Amino acid sequence: MLLRDLHVASVVLLLCVQCLHGSALPAVSSYEFTAYRMQQYNLAQHKHGCRGAIVVAEARSAEEPVLTRRCVIMKVLDFTTDKYLEAQRQNAAAILILLPQNISSIPHDTVQSFMVSERKALLKETLMPVYVAPEDEQLLYMYDEVKQAAATRTSSIFVRVLRSMVTATAFQILVSNSVPIKGFTDNTIATLEGVLPGAGEDVPTIVITAHYDSYGLAPWLAYGADSNGSGVTILLELARLFQKLFSSPSTIPPYNLMFSLTGGGKYNFLGTKRWIEENLDHAETSLLHDNVEFVLCLDTLANSDELYVHVSRPPKPDTPMHSFMQQLEEVVSSRFPHVKVGLIHKKINLVESTVAWEHERYSLRKIPSFTLSHLEDPKSELRGSMLDTMSQVDFRKMKRNGIIVAEALARYMYNLSGKGSPKDVQVFKGQLDFHDGRMSSLMSFLTSVPRATQLLDKEPSHILLVNSLEHEFKRYLQQVHRHAFRQDRRDPDITFFDQMNPPVVMYRVKPAAFDLFLGGCIAAYLGIVYYTIQNCGYLYTKLKAAMKSKHE
Repeated sequence: MLLRDLHVASVVLLLCVQCLHGSALPAVSSYEFTAYRMQQYNLAQHKHGCRGAIVVAEARSAEEPVLTRRCVIMKVLDFTTDKYLEAQRQNAAAILILLPQNISSIPHDTVQSFMVSERKALLKETLMPVYVAPEDEQLLYMYDEVKQAAATRTSSIFVRVLRSMVTATAFQILVSNSVPIKGFTDNTIATLEGVLPGAGEDVPTIVITAHYDSYGLAPWLAYGADSNGSGVTILLELARLFQKLFSSPSTIPPYNLMFSLTGGGKYNFLGTKRWIEENLDHAETSLLHDNVEFVLCLDTLANSDELYVHVSRPPKPDTPMHSFMQQLEEVVSSRFPHVKVGLIHKKINLVESTVAWEHERYSLRKIPSFTLSHLEDPKSELRGSMLDTMSQVDFRKMKRNGIIVAEALARYMYNLSGKGSPKDVQVFKGQLDFHDGRMSSLMSFLTSVPRATQLLDKEPSHILLVNSLEHEFKRYLQQVHRHAFRQDRRDPDITFFDQMNPPVVMYRVKPAAFDLFLGGCIAAYLGIVYYTIQNCGYLYTKLKAAMKSKHE
């Protein structure tokens, strides 16, 4: 009987060990992937983004009650302001956000919620490293495992301990670097300008401008489709269409039409500031020195049935700006009555070190200017998000907004209302119509690479983008210039930091409790074997007696 019991115990232990060995992952298996660190920059004496980069921590779900010294894994759906602040409060080691490959698959409400949380996270600095990585099979497996582990906390203590010892998988996240994070101020901010000269000498100038850079939680994942790929796309299409009008002597208006694409727009419009200074303070001759009727800034125009005209001071009657706005409203009321047009007046607070809209840079220099946008609030989360991709663009509405701007400009420059033209007259039709395919191609090109300011003069593909924009200017405009502005290193306007896309290693291991449990099983098995050997004579006698009694 004793021998049979020992045999059964041995078999059970062997099966247990074999089962555990077969189901266990390798002692240490690793997976390396690229993650993108949260923005880190200093602007106007204020620090933004995360100051940390090194991570050595176990991965945990945001649902876990204890996050101290853990790397919190979140999907876009999980990332909220409350969870972000809770991770900070508990001194979490890091946050890793998994970004879907297909942004269009994210529900609209989730996109809006993430954008709000993203903007709030960027307002202040944090020592906690925050990384974003595109989803893949390995990372999703890790997410599911830590999510399942968090769900078991509702089970009994015995079930949790048993699962932890036998089936649980631990994930270690490692981001290491022997070199400390360094700041750099040698960025070059490029601004492009080009002109369509009007008929006559000393004619007034109208300036159309847009900033071309993008912004988001992680610079390497900021593609800026609506903000402000839409403004750039409309500006380039306006340049193409008005070039056709200016190319015929019979249709050249008595206005210079100047176009500019500025960099550094997401960082206090630094490119615009330097370009204005270059033209007004340093250049001997410039169209900005002369009679500027107004400056129209295009910003975030690829959605909504609302258009807002943002001004620093309400335009007075009989001024060029007031007349243009009347033409704008006339175009909308006659051709697009469902579109709402509103005027928003916001004074410039000289105490603040930053400006809200691009036109404020011109207003500070007493140049009449305004911004046209479908956004009512300059602090809208739509102006800087990783989720601002092509999925956020309504091409039909972007084209409509471009038509509104073009028709209003034509009415104003050719004085069509004063000449008795019908209110619903269409200048841009036929060969002068907005080209759907071209606008789609321009937007696709603009969103093919991230346009964050700190990348545009560093990476070959980003430098190529700016070169391509310059090429577009040269196709349709005259007197094209590219201004490259460098900061004063002794007193920089903005400081960026490196180590924004380090390699991350995920180690997949069994927890220490598993090793203890497995060691216990092996020890028990060896104990049984040892006992059997030590008592071999006794067991043989018992076995012989049992066999003899069976034969009798």
